Amino acid sequence: MGSLPERAARRCHHVLNPLHSAHYFAPEASAEMTALGFEGWSATYFALRSAAMGPVGPGPVTAAFYVFSPALVAAHLPGAWRTADPGAVLAARLRAVDASLRRLLGADALASPEMAEAAGLALRAAEGCAPHGRALYAAHAGLEVPDAAHLALWHASTLLREHRGDGHVAVLLDLGLDPVEAMVSHTATGKGMTPKWATGSRGWRRTDWEAAGERLRARGLLTADGELTDAGRALRTELEERTDRLDGAPYAHLGEAGVARLTELAGGFTRTALAAGAFPADAFGKG
Repeated sequence: MGSLPERAARRCHHVLNPLHSAHYFAPEASAEMTALGFEGWSATYFALRSAAMGPVGPGPVTAAFYVFSPALVAAHLPGAWRTADPGAVLAARLRAVDASLRRLLGADALASPEMAEAAGLALRAAEGCAPHGRALYAAHAGLEVPDAAHLALWHASTLLREHRGDGHVAVLLDLGLDPVEAMVSHTATGKGMTPKWATGSRGWRRTDWEAAGERLRARGLLTADGELTDAGRALRTELEERTDRLDGAPYAHLGEAGVARLTELAGGFTRTALAAGAFPADAFGKG
């Protein structure tokens, strides 16, 4: 992490990530994908997020996305590519991002010098990413950078999000947290998805969630009422700190002043998007 202040990169990630992920919940994405012939949130999500990888089957996507049920992935891939090819999906995705950011942020913000500055800083940070062992980042890194500043910021946010996510998966594996255990322990921090959203959107049953909780309790990580123990909190702290270390290169490349400025700018855009209803109100928290 070089000379960056502690957790500076993580704070920057936390304000960039919503700019990347809001389109998965946007009505504009649903409309674009419905026009292509897709039905339902899961079909839309898997096609949108995996299209950069090409017409892949369920194996690579289950591996890369990590927290999704293999059965749910297989229900949609590779069948998605009979509905529309990845190129058409990527084009629809960019149109949806454009429309949703216009709605959430407003035309003035999109045309502002601050938007252009944020895009430049985020793209500069992304230059510090490396593809080795990072399948989702590498796939998206092969896409062209859009011309419009707000789309360039979204593209760079996507690169940085998937770069961190790929590293996060590696740490989850090393710490022995399987997909459902990862979600249960994250929800117990108060920062993850609610059990209803996590199981429904990721394709697991309530019994899978409960069984994961029992495994975490057996390891001394979760209390009987579903709260993290001291050991559980320590494990989640270690998980994030090790993820920070694996994700340090792009932010070290940007430098302390650049990271601080990008965090300030992206934070303002994200607060505006959240206030405009970028995400479902009941999606996050302990539920």
